[in-house]
Amino acid sequence: MDDEKPDPETHPLETQNSVESEKDPDGNLIAVGVGASAGGLEAFTELLRHLPPATGMAFILVQHLDPHHQSVLPELLSAKTRMPVVQVQNDTPIKPDHVYVIAPNTVMLIRNRTLTLEARPVTPEKFRPIDSFFDSLAEEFRFNAVGIVLSGTASDGTLGLKKIKAEGGITFAQDQTAKFDSMPRSAIAAGVVDFILSPRRIAEELGAISHHTLHLRSAESAMTGDDTTRHRLLLLLRSNTGVDFTQYKQPMIRRRLNRRMLVRKSESLEQYFELLQRDSEETKALFDDLLRSSPSQTTGHHSRLDSRLLLRRGSLLDGDCPGGIS
Repeated sequence: MDDEKPDPETHPLETQNSVESEKDPDGNLIAVGVGASAGGLEAFTELLRHLPPATGMAFILVQHLDPHHQSVLPELLSAKTRMPVVQVQNDTPIKPDHVYVIAPNTVMLIRNRTLTLEARPVTPEKFRPIDSFFDSLAEEFRFNAVGIVLSGTASDGTLGLKKIKAEGGITFAQDQTAKFDSMPRSAIAAGVVDFILSPRRIAEELGAISHHTLHLRSAESAMTGDDTTRHRLLLLLRSNTGVDFTQYKQPMIRRRLNRRMLVRKSESLEQYFELLQRDSEETKALFDDLLRSSPSQTTGHHSRLDSRLLLRRGSLLDGDCPGGIS
């Protein structure tokens, strides 16, 4: 692998994404948290080399580092990407198309779109910097959060990915290309990963998510007003699960639908509805996503609705799924 920066590329999304970032530098920013340990630097470098230019995303790397040595990550990564690479100091606001890396001997969190550093815990077993960061990322960015677990030992990152997915974000884990697979394997076994891919394929998928997110935003008003299709979709879900999700707050429903549309690359709500009609597994996936929302997202009868949801989830997982509607 040579040490030269990638040559400039012509990419149809570059101008579009740059304009989007300038219009709304904070509200629609997608923040990509990357957790890595042993073997993770090589994986992250490969990911950076294959990203399309100007995705409009911010990339934040939480790498397990030696607490007693200065980090050379900024220098190493700067040779592999045209994006600015910044080692985080206290109170570092994030920007689109930038790469941020954790400083040694710290825990990094994000609040109010600003990266902050805290002292590393004295007790080693309490030091889970990837989980800590992913947890704050999920709370701050919710459905605009992306979590990625690359090569590494132990299980740091699994609980953080669970939180990101619960808040409506998208999650990735490195596939068998990981030199040390304990971290990605832990996340995969926990069932909190949407995509299991190589670093190169993760980069390509991030480019697709960037493009698809812009498409969904441009169609957001149409989707918000498409009450007929959404009503038909909720009727289908009720038929297949026995639960009426009209009792849920509709902004939450739209966020969950957006998440599943991103994962399944559906270009419209109508297209996603057609997918649900023919794919019972996707019905289960959407139902599971809706279960991940907090009880406060329902409009009433919380405990009764939650118990019904859990019972129906068990039936769905056991394959007892009633037929759909026409």
